[in-house]
Amino acid sequence: MHTTSGRWVHGLLLALLTVMLWGILPIKLKQVLQVMDPITVTWYRLLVSGGLLLLWLTARRRLPRFRGLGRKRLGLVALAIGGLLGNYVLYLVGLKLLSPGTAQLVVQIGPVLLLVASLFIFKERFSLGQGLGLAILLAGFGLFFNQRVEELLTSLGVYTTGVLTILLATSIWVFYALSQKQLLTVWHSQQVMMVIYLGCAALLTPWVHPLEALQLDPLQKWLLLACCLNTLVAYGAFAEALAHWEASRVSATLALTPLVTLLAVALAAWLWPEYVQGEDLNALGYLGAVTVVAGSALVALGPSLVAGWRARQVRMGRA
Repeated sequence: MHTTSGRWVHGLLLALLTVMLWGILPIKLKQVLQVMDPITVTWYRLLVSGGLLLLWLTARRRLPRFRGLGRKRLGLVALAIGGLLGNYVLYLVGLKLLSPGTAQLVVQIGPVLLLVASLFIFKERFSLGQGLGLAILLAGFGLFFNQRVEELLTSLGVYTTGVLTILLATSIWVFYALSQKQLLTVWHSQQVMMVIYLGCAALLTPWVHPLEALQLDPLQKWLLLACCLNTLVAYGAFAEALAHWEASRVSATLALTPLVTLLAVALAAWLWPEYVQGEDLNALGYLGAVTVVAGSALVALGPSLVAGWRARQVRMGRA
């Protein structure tokens, strides 16, 4: 069983770096999507990230071996590639229809879906704290969408289509996450990500338009490069954070990502109003965003909170 290094400050800083990178990513992608289509943007992100990992692993002589994987694990590789590919493309399709903050908040349903899937597949337990966190999260979504409830429930307009597309992208991501978890028993995280990134890029190649990148203005070209590097650096920081800090606490920290996106959008709209449009939210909407984050964090921390409470009860009983 993996044990952390105990250097929790390092883990916290790396988790916060991941939050920052993931928080600003939708804003950069939104600018690039004004010129390029979602499939081509995804292809560039995956090809650059996978290519850099390929060079890194080749230099260290740590390329993954496929020999002896067996049909079952090769099936997991295919499922992981399909899951991440569907997630990346559908997320960008939804992002074209929604604001960055809304898209990032809807993504918070992903860890909950993963938790539910883990209950059935890995026979993990669902604690009382996680149940409370799920209730808070759902209440937060109700507050966040208070201005659009009627539209979401009665019509299939642009906004509703965007939300449903992000939900579908998040649901597909669960298949990727579950497959990756199993593949980590035979490869380490960098090897898994290299195979998945390059596999996704290869599948997308027949439908991409690489020359669209030439139509970007200088700022958008830099943003595209930043999006490509964001994928690699953010996941690297996330993996390293797990080496120093408990997974539940890292996950709870990552729940802050939508708030970072909302703050970043507000700041960018103030500094560069010609490029970035502010979020159209009322006070209840912002309260809902905070509530969703609190619920998501509680879902992540639920098991450790229950375990800590039980440990205190045992110590008190012995005293």
